[in-house]
Amino acid sequence: MGRTLLLTGRPGIGKTTVIKEVVRALGPQAGGFYTEEIRGPGGRKGFRLVTLEGEEAVLSHVDFRGPCYPRVGRYGVDVETFSRVGVGALRRAMQARRIVIIDEIGKMELFSGPFKETVLQAVSGPYTVVATIMAKPHPWADALKQLPTVTLWELTLENRDRMQEEVRRWVREG
Repeated sequence: MGRTLLLTGRPGIGKTTVIKEVVRALGPQAGGFYTEEIRGPGGRKGFRLVTLEGEEAVLSHVDFRGPCYPRVGRYGVDVETFSRVGVGALRRAMQARRIVIIDEIGKMELFSGPFKETVLQAVSGPYTVVATIMAKPHPWADALKQLPTVTLWELTLENRDRMQEEVRRWVREG
């Protein structure tokens, strides 16, 4: 049976930083994706998805408008591209029996039905999953946090400096 570690915490606390450090330590043992901010004049313009295989795609952007882009705040979300690139990376990680990295399980990502299905397959299968998840209440995310194979850790200002080592230890002890 697999096991899952979910890291939660307020936006900007350092969840993605922890994930990137863990990915660096795991090297080719890990598969999946992380997200990065897209910055431009005037601040953040959107979010980019980066697979651990090096593929990149724009997840959301202030310039994405129209009915095919559901909105989260001021960002339009490219659900189709996310489903293709992000979900593809997770499925390849599972097929290769790698440690599955998911950054993040949040409002934007949860617009994708294939993403939710793949996350459930990873969490309920024989995989080791390390993911970040939104802290705000959300029915689907809250149900995921309650699954018996899930360990939930909150990242805070007080513990974030030691969290990278804690996550690496959790992975090793599995």
